[in-house]
Amino acid sequence: MDTTRNSNQSPYSARNSIKPVNFYCAAPDAQHVEIAGDFNHWNPLPMQRLLDGWWFMRLELRHGHHLYRFIVDGKPELDPSAFGIGRDEDDECASLVAVS
Repeated sequence: MDTTRNSNQSPYSARNSIKPVNFYCAAPDAQHVEIAGDFNHWNPLPMQRLLDGWWFMRLELRHGHHLYRFIVDGKPELDPSAFGIGRDEDDECASLVAVS
């Protein structure tokens, strides 16, 4: 047995886990809503419009904290139901989600 190996390097470590995360954006009057974050190099992905005016996206994210924002009809918006607020690499505010 190799005792020099760090337990955090195990392939079964939580750091290696990927979980589905549901994102919802309330924008009943919007024509187009996207989500962008550090998990996709800030490349906007279109969200699905639901019948009640909410927009939805399910993403598979790695364990840890991730920054993101919604883009509603071309304008960035924070998620009021986010875990918290952080700053991206350009020091702009972004919503924070924790995946565990």
